[in-house]
Amino acid sequence: MNNYSEHLILLNNTIQSALIQLNSLGKDAILMVVDEESKLVGSITDGDVRRGLIKGITIDQQISNIIQPHPRFIRKEEYDIRKIIEFRDNNYRVIPVLDKSDKVIRIINFGEMYSYLPLDAVIMAGGLGKRLLPLTATIPKPLLKVGDKPIIDHNISRLIMFGVDNVWISVKYLGEQISDYFGNGDKWKVKIDYIWEDQPLGTIGAVSKIKDFKHDYVLVSNSDLLTNLDYEQFFLDFLNQDADMSVLTIPYHVNVPYAVLEVNNKIVSSFKEKPLYTYYSNGGIYLIKRSILGLIPENSHFDATDLLEKLINEGYKVTSFPLSGYWLDIGSPEDFSKAQVDINNIKF
Repeated sequence: MNNYSEHLILLNNTIQSALIQLNSLGKDAILMVVDEESKLVGSITDGDVRRGLIKGITIDQQISNIIQPHPRFIRKEEYDIRKIIEFRDNNYRVIPVLDKSDKVIRIINFGEMYSYLPLDAVIMAGGLGKRLLPLTATIPKPLLKVGDKPIIDHNISRLIMFGVDNVWISVKYLGEQISDYFGNGDKWKVKIDYIWEDQPLGTIGAVSKIKDFKHDYVLVSNSDLLTNLDYEQFFLDFLNQDADMSVLTIPYHVNVPYAVLEVNNKIVSSFKEKPLYTYYSNGGIYLIKRSILGLIPENSHFDATDLLEKLINEGYKVTSFPLSGYWLDIGSPEDFSKAQVDINNIKF
């Protein structure tokens, strides 16, 4: 991911400076003009320079003579995913992200990322990984390499591709190795914070410790999954269903090679010839409205399935999102070996 400052230019610069900078950006040639406080003032493209030169403006003049004063932008924490999709579908490749004071804090480049989802993400990475001993004797399972990088890096890199830039990682066992690996997220151009579990808090209990989510929706994921899930489609389905919580599910098909009879008190009421039954397994990735996270008890062992059961019992809307792509829970040596082969063949 490029440094977004490459797309920024100060208002008092010359047109010649803008041309040099535009030339260095190649196919992403657009500049966001900012003032001394990094607040957005306008934008410049090659076309703006060309039109200025035709009017007689010279390259030693300031760029204020040629800027477009009303560029498209996104306001951090206040945007709609449908607006993102509209920008992308209309081939707006580079879009600035502003904070509440109009300061440019990020540049979205659809040449480098697919979407910009209004989500916070929590990655659960505190488990012991006992089934993968002795591999996990000195390395936490999320840092075991699949291909050329750790399992958890695959997960976070995919979230970044969908524009998630606020990430929390819940850690306990050998957690210092994970925090040393990712640091504050600068290398990945995202913000990464850590939730330290003093005691095991289950598969979602640690979420109760986070009080400063940036968005109204939170994605919670196990850290030991390998998947090419389309997070945008997952999120759109969650919105369209008006769900309180949505669960990624893995379809599991069972073919029965015989006729199956429906029997009640020895009376056959119907039968199906060689039926196919489909069941749905929990895929370990959840979308949740931030407003219901208060239902997770603080500092207590609490699993995602406990939250599911609580929501269902209390009448909340819980939905399923069946995955049509690849998914693997790396929980055993056999799964780990399979992941090493699959990683070379999965389209991410």
